[in-house]
Amino acid sequence: MYLKVADEVIGIIKSRKLQPHDPIPSEGELAKLFGVSRMTSKLALERLAEQGLVYRLPRRGTFLSGRQDEATYAEEQAKAAEPDAPVEGKLNGQIALILPHISDYTSKIITATEMEVRKHGFDLILIISKDKDDEDRSLQKLVEGGIGGIVLFPQGRKTCSDHVLRLKLQNIPIVIIDRIFREVQIDCVYHDHYQGSYQMAKYLIEKGHREIGYTSNSIDNITSREERYQGYIQALLDHAIPVKTQFIHFRSVSCDPNRINESDTEQERFIHENPQMTAVMCGDDHLAISTLYTALHMGISVPDKLSIVGFSDIRLSALTPIPLTTVRQDTEKLARAATDLLMKRIHHSNEKPLTIKIQTTIVERKSVRLRTTTARAGRQGDSI
Repeated sequence: MYLKVADEVIGIIKSRKLQPHDPIPSEGELAKLFGVSRMTSKLALERLAEQGLVYRLPRRGTFLSGRQDEATYAEEQAKAAEPDAPVEGKLNGQIALILPHISDYTSKIITATEMEVRKHGFDLILIISKDKDDEDRSLQKLVEGGIGGIVLFPQGRKTCSDHVLRLKLQNIPIVIIDRIFREVQIDCVYHDHYQGSYQMAKYLIEKGHREIGYTSNSIDNITSREERYQGYIQALLDHAIPVKTQFIHFRSVSCDPNRINESDTEQERFIHENPQMTAVMCGDDHLAISTLYTALHMGISVPDKLSIVGFSDIRLSALTPIPLTTVRQDTEKLARAATDLLMKRIHHSNEKPLTIKIQTTIVERKSVRLRTTTARAGRQGDSI
């Protein structure tokens, strides 16, 4: 990608008829102009500096060198190095990882995936997609550049995108992670969100809880959120515990990870309107931490009066005032399985598309209280 940007810069020099010592577009300008990262544009300018086309001054910028014929020289050098090389082949030694955001969870995926692809002799390209359209554009650029393979953590979608389907039909090696598209056969590796949530609900039931609430950000067609909710419901049904709609809360506005140590009005209302709840399952750790702080601000003791559990096991979950019991997702196993599956496709495996589920585990900390029969009876008596 940076070689392509470097070629474009040569075109800019020619089209603008820049003179020696004229400024060249900055890293930020090039990144915005060509839709690449600042690192890619930096590498492009460094490449041109190595060729003698430009020179760079700290805190001042990049400038055209004194040789007026340098643009032609650099262009000829590039052609001589790759006289017949098609653009499609430049990235075939690299694997792209596309993510919708950077978070504690996805940063673990990045680290684990980078280690795995290096074991197979590949380099990792990281792309953070802004939205669904940007995701499609990124996929298209990678394919045009001849990328070796793609690991995709898709933007929230109800169905597989048309662009991903086209890549599948073109036999482009691609593996979907942390999502599953049930309507199409495509390689997927994801954590078993349903089973993880089911086991957590069962864990609370075994701790003596019967009045168990559930709170989540809006499902928004995200399969992981949908499956976690379904696991909660099924666990209650399997243990003959009535599902109470008032104990179920889907937020109107997503929880803000930057304000989870503050009292949240939606969570406060949910807790206040359901004093019978002895435990609440949260769709993710950020929401669980927000619920924990909200309960403490309300003067509700955790876990004595209200047990709270999360899902994901982000680093912060162990550092809260009451360390959080949660469901751990093994990112190393996820990255290993996704990379191994991608390598099969790169080496032309004819195996049918696979869906691989990575099992989760419960991490016990301090946010759940064991409730005895006597305690439950006493709580019921208090409510009467």
